[in-house]
Amino acid sequence: MPRGRPKKSVSSETTCENSVTVKSSNEGGNMSEDIAIDNNYGPSLFKRDENGLLTNVQYTFDEGGSINWRAMVKEEHLFPNKAFFERFNKPVPKIVDGLRDHQLLIKLSGIKELARLRGFDSVSYETVKCEHDHVAVRCSIVFIPNYETGGKAIIYEDMANATINNCSSFAVKFLETIACNRAFVRAVRNFLNVHIVGSDEMDTSDGKPITLNQQTSSSPSFDIQSSLEKNAKELINCYNFDCFKDYLKQLKEAKVYICSEVESWDNYKDIPSKEARILLKIMKEEFS
Repeated sequence: MPRGRPKKSVSSETTCENSVTVKSSNEGGNMSEDIAIDNNYGPSLFKRDENGLLTNVQYTFDEGGSINWRAMVKEEHLFPNKAFFERFNKPVPKIVDGLRDHQLLIKLSGIKELARLRGFDSVSYETVKCEHDHVAVRCSIVFIPNYETGGKAIIYEDMANATINNCSSFAVKFLETIACNRAFVRAVRNFLNVHIVGSDEMDTSDGKPITLNQQTSSSPSFDIQSSLEKNAKELINCYNFDCFKDYLKQLKEAKVYICSEVESWDNYKDIPSKEARILLKIMKEEFS
């Protein structure tokens, strides 16, 4: 006779939307306990009414009937702007009570929460400039329709940059990521009319100008050509430039990308920044 616990079988009966009662039985076929499964909780947090507002959230409105998004920022996402108080030789408060907006900073988590409350379909980024010491990014957000926009989706864009002179010594290794975060924060808070500066937008350098020659030789390259080479390896398995040239021929045959200068390119450094950005976008759209 086999040992171990009796095997159970289950049968289910749907009782309401996303809610199921599961009946379990042992090996002898005798029905035992009922197990209630209710998956309504998660989806209920994302339901919106005919005005485009979350049904489980109490919004705050101004006198004109628009949503006061500043009032929707939870205190846990705010903290005193240390730089402001140090500039005027004042002690930095430990709490945010009584502080004005220009004396505060908002965390990235707070911006993400506002974006979730407002509702959006997509977030996309375009690298406008990508050099060793300077990255500029445009963030485009498609906000879903609500009563404030007349029931229409709205596309809002904003830009931000990150340089070796407005980031900390550690952060200069991640200029593109920082620029993306800054652009996202700026786009959300400007669209929602929130005047508290994001902590990600702040200049975190020590105030001492840095030149490219002062950076260590081990610092990674941030030029767009290096980014193109990196993505070519990861997305299309091209580990040498000859392989990438073959890929360019395929793009030409498909009439996706045609450039008369291609034949003169012997390595990634020969590709002009403008063309490198175009090719990078094509690869990411095709394989990401």
